Amino acid sequence: MTGLTAERIRAGYQDRPVVDDVSFEVEPRSIFGLIGPNGSGKTTLFKCMCGLLRPFSGTIRLGGEDVSRIPRRRLARMAAFIPQVHAVTFPYTVEEYVLMGRYPHRGRLSAFTREDHAIVDETMEMLRIDHVRRQRIQRLSGGEMQRVFLACGLVQRPEILLMDEPTAHLDIGHQVRLLTMLRTLSAERGLTVLVTLHDLNLAGLYCTSLALLDRGRIHARGTPGEVITRDTIEHVYGLRSQVACDPYLNRPHVYFLGSCERENGES
Repeated sequence: MTGLTAERIRAGYQDRPVVDDVSFEVEPRSIFGLIGPNGSGKTTLFKCMCGLLRPFSGTIRLGGEDVSRIPRRRLARMAAFIPQVHAVTFPYTVEEYVLMGRYPHRGRLSAFTREDHAIVDETMEMLRIDHVRRQRIQRLSGGEMQRVFLACGLVQRPEILLMDEPTAHLDIGHQVRLLTMLRTLSAERGLTVLVTLHDLNLAGLYCTSLALLDRGRIHARGTPGEVITRDTIEHVYGLRSQVACDPYLNRPHVYFLGSCERENGES
């Protein structure tokens, strides 16, 4: 099984660091969540983890190998990256789009095989999008489209899946269904998942481990119960809260009580 590690990452844009001295390890078969407020460096760090942005210093390792030294085709077989924003300009059908996830397993001019089509069929059925296989991507609902993007990543047959804010723009029903699906894939197929999230309660419910970023550095990391606390929420988000342990799931649940700044008379 493949794990993912960040070793003292310092990264940013045009010599301006956005994240600094960040280290953590994503254990195989786990769901690791990156959380933090806007501007904390989650997306920059996420790009480094995917090999899309070279850090100023530090190393990202996938299965013990430096990501920057792994050939792109082999990297695409090991890891699937699903960004927050997709620009689908061509009128692909769902089936055509998902099938493109098999490119890392084919030569540049090789035709798709029966095995490729069988993997696509199995994945679309599992994600319950087989009924829209002939529809154009642009005509799908937000929830359907997110499942299509997930299907495209899963047909790569990766050992690790990286998703940047997959619940953004989804209603709560689709958020829960998507994260439940990721938990099932991790438990039943041994998939390792790295995901960025904004909703602390969803992160606490579905993630195995968390890293809380604040102004480009890790403020806390550990289990959801260790990271999501009243003190960390007040320090990082400037909010008063109560954090209770769910009696059924043994997971933290946050009740927000208001802004610390407003209570202190600040604007």
